[in-house]
Amino acid sequence: MKNKIISILQQNARISNVALGEMLGISADEAAAEIKKLEDDGIIRGYSVILDEDKYDKSTVYATIELKVTPQRDCGFDDIAKTIMMYDEVESVSLMSSGAYDLAVEVKGNNLKDVAFFVSERLATIDGILSTSTHFILKKYKEKGIFIDGEEPDERGLC
Repeated sequence: MKNKIISILQQNARISNVALGEMLGISADEAAAEIKKLEDDGIIRGYSVILDEDKYDKSTVYATIELKVTPQRDCGFDDIAKTIMMYDEVESVSLMSSGAYDLAVEVKGNNLKDVAFFVSERLATIDGILSTSTHFILKKYKEKGIFIDGEEPDERGLC
């Protein structure tokens, strides 16, 4: 049941408890209780909105920054990741398994200059960060399973 609820909410977090209950064959109250339990257990950490940034705010800039990091004694990458997470510009921080880099940081800024300043003046100056590689996101086509342009491709995957 837990996996079905999570799958449905990932596609539509605004679904009503009545509709969710109907999909799962349970009452609306039972659906609400299941969601509350997932939230109380810390499995569901929050809800978000997926935007078409071109329609909402064309000036917003997103970038993925790859960081090569020296792990710290007794805590590995955790302390550096926690430091990075505290910046308002940071959308997400992930530990990677490839040998090319250790942490992937997704950031948001008002313009290219803001992101460049964040990387050079704040991120690169943190002790333990050896190098950075910034990749600016030019366009998002799909995010969290949602097609941004609103049109799903045909069955052959063509436009």
